[in-house]
Amino acid sequence: MNLSKRSQKKFFEQFFGFGFLRLCMLAIIVILVIIFYDIISKSWGVISWEFLTQLPRKGMTEGGILPTIVGTVLVTIITAVLSVPLGMGCAIYLNEYAKVNKLTRLIRISIRNLSGVPSIVYGLFGVALFVEMMHLGTCILSSGLTLGLMTLPWTITASEEALKGVPMSYREGSLALGATQWQTIRTNVLPYAIPGMLTGTILGLARAAGETAPILFTGAAFSLPGLPKSLFDQFMAMPYHLYIMSTQHHAIVKVRPIAYGTALVLVSIVFLMNLSAIILRYHLRKARQE
Repeated sequence: MNLSKRSQKKFFEQFFGFGFLRLCMLAIIVILVIIFYDIISKSWGVISWEFLTQLPRKGMTEGGILPTIVGTVLVTIITAVLSVPLGMGCAIYLNEYAKVNKLTRLIRISIRNLSGVPSIVYGLFGVALFVEMMHLGTCILSSGLTLGLMTLPWTITASEEALKGVPMSYREGSLALGATQWQTIRTNVLPYAIPGMLTGTILGLARAAGETAPILFTGAAFSLPGLPKSLFDQFMAMPYHLYIMSTQHHAIVKVRPIAYGTALVLVSIVFLMNLSAIILRYHLRKARQE
């Protein structure tokens, strides 16, 4: 009898537990659908090929958002160039080479804490380091390097967790056959960890592409006459453009459809980056299984 009551209790706990989780998932989906519907419905009238390929005109009240797209892409590329090799290299060293002691534990704690630092702090640090100390000025390069530093803790953490997911037996078997540690990492560890490492990295880059605060002080401008000609020029970016169009423009009501159109393009770019991470991870895992 007691066993039957316990079984019933476990059944109801499981039933209500899964029901609560499904309800949470449904609530998130409903909220996302409402947000996407609002953005799409209010921006659909302005989305066109001209909107994506023309320069803005008449105080941003007409024209397109081409400079903001180009600026966002350039900054994201610089962010990737800095954060991806450094982040993955640091994760490989910490997980495969570094000894477990107080120093490595302190380093890991510091990296985790840096992941939670507000982005505005990275923006101020970027001004002090890249704009002032290194005399790069307010430009694409300064903003990209600042976003790279902000993304670095995320990349290190995601890459290290992916490396930890590889069974230790893969390493031990390779070492037992006489392979060096680097050969073991390159042939037995990285092929299994790379899908997770790349997924975390691309998600971090997608987050960086939508940041406003770090580029606010290091190179972003609201209005420029044309496209940037070098990495040392100021640039326009979609997050900052959207912020100004929504809160600071002299004709907010008139440019509101353009603001929604910019938001839709930015969300689409972030969505494509996340989708590419999923597709890349799927193909890498499929290739590994074959």
